[in-house]
Amino acid sequence: MNLNFASDNTGPVAAPIMEAMVAANEGGAMPYGADPWMPGVRDALRDLFGWPEAEVLLVGTGTAANALALAGLVPPWGSILCHRDSHVERDECGAPEFYADGAKLVPVGGPDGKMSPDRVAEEIARLTGSVHNVQLAAMSVTNVTEVGTVHSLDELAALTDLARSHGIATHLDGARFANACAALGCSAAEMVQGFDVVSFGGTKNGCMAVEAIVMRDPARHWEMQLRRKRGAQLWSKHRFLSAQMAAYLKDDLWLANARGANRASQRLAAGLRGIGAEMAHPPEANMIFCRLPRAAHERAQAKAQYYLMDDTKTPLCRLVCDFTKTDAEVDRLLELLAG
Repeated sequence: MNLNFASDNTGPVAAPIMEAMVAANEGGAMPYGADPWMPGVRDALRDLFGWPEAEVLLVGTGTAANALALAGLVPPWGSILCHRDSHVERDECGAPEFYADGAKLVPVGGPDGKMSPDRVAEEIARLTGSVHNVQLAAMSVTNVTEVGTVHSLDELAALTDLARSHGIATHLDGARFANACAALGCSAAEMVQGFDVVSFGGTKNGCMAVEAIVMRDPARHWEMQLRRKRGAQLWSKHRFLSAQMAAYLKDDLWLANARGANRASQRLAAGLRGIGAEMAHPPEANMIFCRLPRAAHERAQAKAQYYLMDDTKTPLCRLVCDFTKTDAEVDRLLELLAG
């Protein structure tokens, strides 16, 4: 029984994606994105997003997708507004600043992992009109957020409308894009409505290692190709990225996997509430942050894996469901925690 709830990165590769990679391993294929699968991937993402002229680049990691996407939106003297708990701020080891040649991340507060439009407006006012400041350039929004909450379509629109009114380019960190769509019950096109560039995640949701950078404006494509090459993310055997993404998009596997992960997480959240867990944030997708007595964790972590985020008597824990999680696995973890 798989009782690893540490991350959706711990899950396996989905069978259709592994099968697609094995099939792509037959014979030869042109390198560097000239493989037969890549045009179909581009067209599928254009259709999915409702961006008929969009261009698509594939990379191997989420850090590369975010860092390169943002680098293509900002000059070295530019700012990137982001939530103070976002992945680009806390978990990329300075990659966005590195690839953007020194552009500055500007953390913005807001409850439950979401940037507050009022706080964003304050930062915009602070950074406007002085040669001494970094200049307004981009905003990065995360959905699903780093604390497991989901921006509603109205919340996304409030942020992107504000950015657009000040000439600020917009980026969606969609490492868990599929989980956000599944949680909202919306289409991909609805979620990307106000964005210029999207990091469309695959690795956390059943792929082996592939993320897509999707650009609404094809004029960004050439520069982004150069940035990808300079950033060591242009794979020679690119067909193995393309084949993964093609299988991920086929028959909405991306969405089916996310629905499975979210469903398991909602079952787990309900069970945790039933044994008295205190939710730190609303568990709206496939991540849960909650507090339970240390004794409960000592029992559970003898057989299950997940993260404790502090060393208090009732530690904050992070529990994440990947697309393979079964009811039996969720229920067994709850039994261990309940004692």
